[in-house]
Amino acid sequence: MYSFSTCWNSSRHTDGRAMLREIRDLGFDHAELSHGIRISLLPGIIEAVDAGEMKISTLHNFCPLPVGITHSAPNLYEFSAERPRDRELAIRHTLRTFEFAERVKAPVVVLHLGSMDLKDYTGKLEAMLESGEKDSPKFQKLVNEAAAKRDAGKEKFFARTKETLRLLLPEAVKRGLKLGCENREGVEELPLENDFAMFFREFGSPNVLYWHDTGHAQMKENLGFIRHAEHLESLASRLAGFHIHDVQFPARDHCAPGTGTIDFAALKPFVKPEHIKVFEFSNKVPVEAAKAGIAYIRNIWGAE
Repeated sequence: MYSFSTCWNSSRHTDGRAMLREIRDLGFDHAELSHGIRISLLPGIIEAVDAGEMKISTLHNFCPLPVGITHSAPNLYEFSAERPRDRELAIRHTLRTFEFAERVKAPVVVLHLGSMDLKDYTGKLEAMLESGEKDSPKFQKLVNEAAAKRDAGKEKFFARTKETLRLLLPEAVKRGLKLGCENREGVEELPLENDFAMFFREFGSPNVLYWHDTGHAQMKENLGFIRHAEHLESLASRLAGFHIHDVQFPARDHCAPGTGTIDFAALKPFVKPEHIKVFEFSNKVPVEAAKAGIAYIRNIWGAE
């Protein structure tokens, strides 16, 4: 199943029904409600769903946005936060996402799982890539330093992430929801690349699955931490779906496929018809470029 994310157009709409109709006009009967859905968009979304104009494939936490927040804010409250109040708010708004997912009959909620306190290795490494230093000893030294610092400091943050997820999981099961745990682009974000396998062994529930973001994985490859296709292959058995977008080297993501550096053909062996495949484009991608990117993926990965 292919779907299309509202991250492309939610900011320019005041009516949720019109927002979903614009996605339908691109040829989709499924949409993902992303993390920029303001409360004012909910009535129109519900009208469109109830009228059968659009099906909802996925919600991206937090959806709807917390009261008073008018811009995308998926990391506003983190599962890994040190302050109990912040974790409580993360739980409250995630449960609200679960409730809305059930209302619009979405089977999957995509989650960010948090981060650790770490200096800005991501920004420093990206700046070095921009200046052509990828093959320099200085770049590799910084990659090694970041990897060591992450491994040394991750335990308490990841423990809080997992405890928060354990508190949320029974409600997801009760509502019949799958939780798609997304790979992230930042060096400091959780789970770390090598921790995903252990994480899924610990959370053996069929309601806890992997969500593969093509752009984030490519950025992590560019930063020197993974090989994109190998990372996907290692988690293919727990894969629920994809966020599909391209990356223009080194770190401009959410581009239309075919305009960046991702080898989508190398990912094809791990793409199955039952996976939810969501195009997740920047709001700066023009309509014609979006259509071309959609066609590009369908040509490589197949129509369904």
